[in-house]
Amino acid sequence: MSPLYVPPPECLLKSFTVPRRYLFGPGPSNVPPRILTAGSQPMLGHLHAETIEIMDHIKSGIQYAFQTQNRMTLAVSGPGHAAMECAIFNSVECGDSVLIAVNGIWGERAAEIAERIGAKVNKIVTSAGSYFRNDEIEQALSKYKPVLFFLTHGESSTGVVHPIDGIGELCHRYNCLFLVDSVAALGGSPIYMDKQDIDIMYTGSQKVLNVPPGTAPISFSERACCRIFSRKTKPVSYFLDLSWLANYWGCDRKSARAYHHTGPVTALYSLREGLAILAETGLENSWKRHKDVAAYFHEGLERIGLKPFVEDKKARLPTVTTIVAPPGYDWREITGYIMKNHNIEISGGLGPSVGMVLRVGLMGCNSNKPYVDMILEALTDALKHCHKSKV
Repeated sequence: MSPLYVPPPECLLKSFTVPRRYLFGPGPSNVPPRILTAGSQPMLGHLHAETIEIMDHIKSGIQYAFQTQNRMTLAVSGPGHAAMECAIFNSVECGDSVLIAVNGIWGERAAEIAERIGAKVNKIVTSAGSYFRNDEIEQALSKYKPVLFFLTHGESSTGVVHPIDGIGELCHRYNCLFLVDSVAALGGSPIYMDKQDIDIMYTGSQKVLNVPPGTAPISFSERACCRIFSRKTKPVSYFLDLSWLANYWGCDRKSARAYHHTGPVTALYSLREGLAILAETGLENSWKRHKDVAAYFHEGLERIGLKPFVEDKKARLPTVTTIVAPPGYDWREITGYIMKNHNIEISGGLGPSVGMVLRVGLMGCNSNKPYVDMILEALTDALKHCHKSKV
């Protein structure tokens, strides 16, 4: 045997201390000690009886958070993008017509995913900071006759919370499944999966739930399951194939669960704890707190001479606020100054809002008025010390 020619990396031979920061960007959010403690419990096998019990608790918690009684409710092993792909890969086949509402980056991502599997992608597009009227959606449903309509509930790139009422009914009238991305809004803005006729909905763990990224709750209606389990071809992804995931999560009523993949066991501990905190808080209380704290923040912004990007107050996403980038300033200098001098993360725009906005996330445990005061103080300080052009 020849000697090793790649030595042990020096960086791994000494400890690394992770800094404590205030994560007030669009996600991930700070993780409370209670959830960190839950995630540090002893490892179990991924199909041990106790792990299965935890998975059952998670299913019940997701059903509460989504306000659904769907049997096909589980958590994908992966971030919100994995849930987006799970939803589209399982419900859409090559050649199918789909309709994507694009009012920010997440509609663009959904369209690209659908295009990659050979779907006929049709889009309705509106400007950043806006949303669609139901009559616009109905007109597109009538024109394109899609099997699936995608809509982002909380568009974190633009700061819009999209109205949901009546859209599911329209989709069903045109024999179309209604898919909702609620990654940035779930737990912070009202949504009722069953009552609002949503067929597929998903979220991420790292937003309002304050859980580390890596698990993505998702739920499918019976209507969606009928289409998925009668499709002519297998989903393009084995890992995200709902027939396997349904068995792994005990959603298919079979007596035994077969091995599909090794789930992120300690991440499931954390997800269970995040859902438990939401259940203890109460959905309606969580919705109200996020709404009240966001309004308090918006009032404070105007006091220091800044302006919310979304003009319609009813359309402002309570969890992620977009702020019109201060004229004359480089937004990168502002976010960098606040990180360096206040240990606070806020973000610039994303996708269609790049260069137009600053983004501030107040989600879960981060949604409180003392943190708002801290952010306003940091923004005021940045505006005093960052360079402003004379143009």
